[in-house]
Amino acid sequence: MKKILMITTGGTIASQATENGLAPTFNADDLLMFMPEIREKTTIQTLTLFSIDSTNMTLELIGKIAETVYQNYEAYDGFVITHGTDTMAYTSAALVYMLKNLGKPVVLTGSQVVVGALFSDVRKNLSDAFLFAREGIPGVFVSFDGIIINGTRATKFRSKSRDAFTSINFPVVAEMKLGMAKYNNLMYHGIYSKTYEIDKDKKLELNTRFCEDVAVVKLHPGIKPELFDFIKAHYKGVVIESFGVGGIPNQFVKINDKLDELIEANIAVVITTQCVEDGTELGVYAVGQITSDQIINAGDMNTEAIVMKLMWALGNFETHDDIKTFMETTVMGDVHYE
Repeated sequence: MKKILMITTGGTIASQATENGLAPTFNADDLLMFMPEIREKTTIQTLTLFSIDSTNMTLELIGKIAETVYQNYEAYDGFVITHGTDTMAYTSAALVYMLKNLGKPVVLTGSQVVVGALFSDVRKNLSDAFLFAREGIPGVFVSFDGIIINGTRATKFRSKSRDAFTSINFPVVAEMKLGMAKYNNLMYHGIYSKTYEIDKDKKLELNTRFCEDVAVVKLHPGIKPELFDFIKAHYKGVVIESFGVGGIPNQFVKINDKLDELIEANIAVVITTQCVEDGTELGVYAVGQITSDQIINAGDMNTEAIVMKLMWALGNFETHDDIKTFMETTVMGDVHYE
């Protein structure tokens, strides 16, 4: 039987009602008591790493998750990590960059409804996560409501519904039906076919160096240019959620000039879109004509992956050219360009 390490970190999946609302109280063994059948086909060891609401997740704690996988890597065939849903997509993306040459499955899951409650999704999500971890596909994944999502492409799309997560600009890897993984045929073709190919001769590398000096700015009518002066003084990188395929105001409020000033100050500027699907295509419109070739084009990445990738890049590269090259290079299927 496959040997899987279950790592718990808190979240709704480990919560129950308290005087102050839902709060994590269950550990890994508590959760497995609700579904003993999982152990019938899988050898499971458990580790409660910490127990928090994922709203309180930090880069240091994500680093501890990565370190735990790294330290136990040789002893297990795969890993299941239970996690709160609100920041799960950030953690899954960060783990991709922290764990280089990952040759085993790391599957994150959680729930929208607490265990034991009517219509709880705990049993389904946890069972699917273990089933997919047994498949042995290398990489980081999010397993939720019967679908498997690439770890850099997951977004929490709904705040209450059981189908909370969606895959952004990337096919769902598989659907979990009747206790089996039904793989998406698209994963065998074109740009997706080599996503999970690995060099088995390369060893797993752990790198948890991140730079937290990254801001995310969502453009809106009425935005004040002075905001970017503050960013220039206090941050090393900024993600701009632009309009449409890359529109930056350049007429009445000249945000484009402010971005030029940031670049001159050696601030890494990444342009993405506020739209959920399709990504950017800079230069299509006059308002998307960015003069500097130092702008980093996020392509079709989702914001969670952009932020984690930029923080990792700033923590590991010194020159802007190296940061830009890394950001615009595909890592485990995180970005594609038209």
